[in-house]
Amino acid sequence: KAVKALRLEDMRIPYAYLKTFQGPATGVVVERERLDKFGRPLLGATVKPKLGLSGKNYGRVVYEGLTGGLDFLKDDENINSQPFMRWKERFLYCMEGVNRAAAATGEVKGSYLNITAATMEQMYERAEYAHSIGSVIVMIDLVIGYTAIQSMAIWARKYEMILHLHRAGNSTYARQKNHGINFRVICKWMRMCGVDHIHAGTVVGKLEGDPLMVKGFYNSLLLTHLKINLAEGLFFDMDWAALRKCVPVASGGIHCGQMH
Repeated sequence: KAVKALRLEDMRIPYAYLKTFQGPATGVVVERERLDKFGRPLLGATVKPKLGLSGKNYGRVVYEGLTGGLDFLKDDENINSQPFMRWKERFLYCMEGVNRAAAATGEVKGSYLNITAATMEQMYERAEYAHSIGSVIVMIDLVIGYTAIQSMAIWARKYEMILHLHRAGNSTYARQKNHGINFRVICKWMRMCGVDHIHAGTVVGKLEGDPLMVKGFYNSLLLTHLKINLAEGLFFDMDWAALRKCVPVASGGIHCGQMH
């Protein structure tokens, strides 16, 4: 009752405490080496319509997107295991599309398979199945919680898979200006937890965010040492204690006309 509202804008995590976290298993450099793609942005897209496709039609979209030039396609945050397309069916058709596209183009391709589920046991089952059929990347939603996120990061490191985090539910923390947690703090926490990718928003497109604020998110994920930059919302100097970089994924209503 001491305050009516409270908002966490930034925090400095001590070096000694950072050393107790594993951080991302791959990061930018290792991921590019695995994909054998250098000197350009990695290009991905989300399958649309996000809901309603059958597994076979969903796999067809994956194949067409990857052969058309994308490096990755991804499930949307609310594609899970609905009656019109159960998760195992989607995984199989997606990987068929990935494998056919890789054979046609001679490149390493991938599709982020959403393993978000109600329990850790279900998530492990889906992740292990994705690994068994040859996927190189799986995806989780922020709403599964911090313990589950870190558990899946440890699993992904063990099985040498890339882990993408979709920030579904972020606005419940970050949208209100006088109460909650700024997304840059969540970026720091997720880098500590060990996710390899995080859906970090974009200056253009449909998501909120001014250029300097979004740049602050990206710098929190990519720099090895943070300097005070009030314009970007960085209030503290901070050494990342050699934790690997986390790849910020620009997503949300982006199209070719906005690229320059």
